[in-house]
Amino acid sequence: MPRVVPSQVVALIEQLFRGVQNQRDFQPTKGFSNHFAAIVELVDRIPDDLLRLDVEDFSHLRISVAAIRNQIEDWRIRDSTFHGIGGLPHPVELIRSCLAKCPDEAPGADTVGLTFIQDTDLRESIRLDISAANSDLATGEWKGATVLAGSAVEALLLWALQEREKNKSGDVRAAVGSLVGQALNRDPGPDLEGQGWHLHEYVEAAAHLNIIKPDTATLVRLAKGFRNLIHPGRAARLGQKCDRATALGALAAVEAVARDLAP
Repeated sequence: MPRVVPSQVVALIEQLFRGVQNQRDFQPTKGFSNHFAAIVELVDRIPDDLLRLDVEDFSHLRISVAAIRNQIEDWRIRDSTFHGIGGLPHPVELIRSCLAKCPDEAPGADTVGLTFIQDTDLRESIRLDISAANSDLATGEWKGATVLAGSAVEALLLWALQEREKNKSGDVRAAVGSLVGQALNRDPGPDLEGQGWHLHEYVEAAAHLNIIKPDTATLVRLAKGFRNLIHPGRAARLGQKCDRATALGALAAVEAVARDLAP
């Protein structure tokens, strides 16, 4: 079943009821019943996680949907005029204005909180990737789940190493010096966001500094291999592809890293 997001419903309302927000006397008749039915069906299919509204707006949204449903039932019996809800804008406009405040993307309610990351935008960006990876897993989108989870792991480890540098300057460079010639083939350079740093370098440095546990590092190393499957040349040469196992492995790595980073 296709995913419905708030902006899609807003766009449909603006298409079907062009300018309704400026029409105080908008009084649709029975001929609009199919229009109304489509709107309430789509509203019902919006995931709860995307309905980020305060109590008043959420109440207005549900009242409006209920009013439209009641009117559709009334139209099945008789041809009446829909006057709306007394004292409030027309239900169609209330739905449009409420949904216009809602995001099209939001982490699922059960997504790990990552409250240890103070940067709100960064935290929510990583949580979005984790949430999307879990959604892809649930719908059998193995590649999406694998790649998004791997991206979230990489972002978490980068954040952790940057935080370590803030608190103990020089620790990461010292770790790299110890790892070159062993776990690392080369020095990735001083810039943690530079081209020399990838998931491999992040996990080895984080493991050496005991930022993540040994078992977690093992999971991440496996996820690193899974994430490499997005490169067509590698996938073709090795005859590998993303599947449920790669998705589960990458998501396990995310959960383990988040657990280790939590204070």
